[in-house]
Amino acid sequence: MTLADVAAASGVSVTTASLVLTGRARELRISEAAEQRVRSTARELGYRRGTPAGGPRSGLSRTIGFVLDTGPAGDVVKGAVEAAHRHGFMLLVAESGGDPAMGRSLVEAMRDRRADGVVFAATRPGTVAEPDGLGHGPAVVLSCAAALSSCLPTVVPDEERGGRSAARVLLDAGHDRGVHLIGAGPGPCDVPPDGVAAVDRLAGLRAVFDAAGVEVVSTHSCPKWTPEDGYAATTNLLRRHRPRALLCLDDRLAFGAYQALADAGLSVPGDVSVLGFGDFPVASWTRPRLTTVALPCHELGARAVDVLVEIVEGRGRGARPPLVHRVPMPVRRGGSVARAHR
Repeated sequence: MTLADVAAASGVSVTTASLVLTGRARELRISEAAEQRVRSTARELGYRRGTPAGGPRSGLSRTIGFVLDTGPAGDVVKGAVEAAHRHGFMLLVAESGGDPAMGRSLVEAMRDRRADGVVFAATRPGTVAEPDGLGHGPAVVLSCAAALSSCLPTVVPDEERGGRSAARVLLDAGHDRGVHLIGAGPGPCDVPPDGVAAVDRLAGLRAVFDAAGVEVVSTHSCPKWTPEDGYAATTNLLRRHRPRALLCLDDRLAFGAYQALADAGLSVPGDVSVLGFGDFPVASWTRPRLTTVALPCHELGARAVDVLVEIVEGRGRGARPPLVHRVPMPVRRGGSVARAHR
């Protein structure tokens, strides 16, 4: 299969087909219809740029494509780079900016450059669609906080176990009374539109609290997980309750809660213990340092590459590998949780 075959089947010139498949269609004002026709034809015919006659290639290039949707993901990429180096692979990193068409083009470009497999990393909250064509070769989906429905191997943080860990932190400190929840509730659907992780975190929290016979006194849903929302929810809570512990479903909510407690003349953790989720930079800015259940960004990047390399190298053939790989969320201890007063 050659470029000329793709051009003929698409009804365009070889030059136009080449420009489309090298990502220069928009730059040279090739119509969107022609671009889509060429890309679709190339996929249907199995054409790959950079392979002899478009035919199959032998051996491995020892290269992995890593496509990010958008947003800061330094630790995710660092973990992926280190894992790739450990396995003797090079990592090619690109960012789609959250644009599905760009994501598709980048995946195609990675494969055109003989990448042995591709990791698609969704690092921003919300619902993200995996790029078309991702499953046309070895691929793994990495989801830090997004809702993804995929038939491909997927690496995610173990949010439910993270919720269990958070509940145990408070119970181990003796907080079996006066616990309030900031960020979701009371119903299972009372979570922010982008708060996909909240459902699993709540399931873990409730499982541990229910087993211990602990009742959460009040729950406060927030439109977004921002410091402003955390401040408003905590201020509203303090009008009706004197909490002993606040369990915030995001560090940014906890940061806002700190400010509301300070405005009310209450100290952390002397008067109120506070626990967060994420281990975002804001957690280290708080005084005292926030105790939080960390999003394991570095480990997620590394695990995604590990899983992909196993597929590429054909290890574990004959066994049915798990479709979803859950990475533990460790507790980062700060000074924001104290022993409960009796």
